[in-house]
Amino acid sequence: MKNKKVNLDSKSVDVKTLANSRLIPSLVSSETHFDSAEDASVFFARELDHVKAKSYDKLYPELTSFSLFPHTSEADPGDETTTYYSYSRSGMAKIIHNYATDLPRADVKGEPETAHIKSIGGSYGYSVQEMRASRKSGKGLDHRKAEAARYAVDVALNKIAWAGDPENRLMGVLTTSNNIPVTTATAGKGGSAKWKDKTADEILADINGYMATVSRNTKNVERPDTLALPTDVFIDIATRRIDHTNTTVKDFVLEHAPYLKEIVAAAELNSDSVETNPYAKSSDGQNVAFFFTKDPDKLAVEDPMPYYQYPVQERNLEMIVPCEARTAGVIIYYPLSALIAVGI
Repeated sequence: MKNKKVNLDSKSVDVKTLANSRLIPSLVSSETHFDSAEDASVFFARELDHVKAKSYDKLYPELTSFSLFPHTSEADPGDETTTYYSYSRSGMAKIIHNYATDLPRADVKGEPETAHIKSIGGSYGYSVQEMRASRKSGKGLDHRKAEAARYAVDVALNKIAWAGDPENRLMGVLTTSNNIPVTTATAGKGGSAKWKDKTADEILADINGYMATVSRNTKNVERPDTLALPTDVFIDIATRRIDHTNTTVKDFVLEHAPYLKEIVAAAELNSDSVETNPYAKSSDGQNVAFFFTKDPDKLAVEDPMPYYQYPVQERNLEMIVPCEARTAGVIIYYPLSALIAVGI
C-alpha cells in the first residue's frame, strides 16, 4: 500500500513533466484525437499511472524470499548503513533461598553489527512513436515494460536475500559469514545422504536432528518452525507415499515433528541454483535445506525503500521512468535460531 500511495503522489508530477515536454506537442493531431498538448499530457499521465499500478501489484511466486522471509523497513531510505545487534541468549534460573544474594543472571548477549544499504536500479520507457501508436490503436501503453523493470529489480533483491552480495557487503541467509550454523547431511542405511534415497523414518530423524542441534546451540530456547527445501526434494516427499499407506512422507514428517508449521519449496536452494545457493554448481552441486523461525525478531529482509517508480523524465525521443529499491540484505538477529543443512 505504501508504494501505491507514492505512485498516486507522483501522478501530478507526471502531468507537469509531460506538459513541459518537447515531445508531447508532436502527438497533437487529428489521428490521435488530441485537441491540445494539455489533453495529451493528462491522457498519458493517466496511462502511466495505470502502468505503474499494475507493476506494483505484480507478484512473482518463483522469487520465494518475498513470501518466505519477514520483510521490514526500519532504516530510513537516506541511510547508508544501519546498526543492529546480533544476540545469543545465556544463563539459567535456579531455586533460591530466602535472602539470597547470588541470584543467577539470565541475559541476552548482543554484539553490534553494521549492515550496508545499497540501491538496486532499473528503468523503462516509451518512445514518442510508441505513445503515438498507443493512442491511435486505443490499446494503451504496454504494461509489460514496467513489469519487466520490476522483475529485474526483484530478481536482484531475491538473490541478495538468499546469497547476499559480498562485494557490496550485503548478507543473505546462506552467506557463509552470517554465523548461522551449517551441518552436513549424513548417510542413511542405504549409504546415501540424499533424501530421495532415504526412508520416511530416516528423513524424520534428520529433521529431528536439526531441531536437536538448534536446541543444543541455544540451551533449549529456539524452536524453528519452517523448513525450506529444494524443489526436487520437496516434490519427492510431497508425493512419495509410505509403503502400504496413503500417507506422504511430508505428511508423516509434519505429524511426527509437531514443532514444524510448514515445509515449503524454494528453487533457490536447488543444487544447480548457482546465483542463490553458494553450495550449488552447474553440475554435481549440493542441495541445501534452510531451517528457521519465521519471525522478524529472529531474521528479516531489511528494505529501507521498497520498489519505487519515479516520475517520468524526458530523454531524447523517449519518456523514461526510473525505478529504484534500497536494501540492507538480511538482518540476522539470532543466528543460532536457524540452521543450514547441506547435501540433502
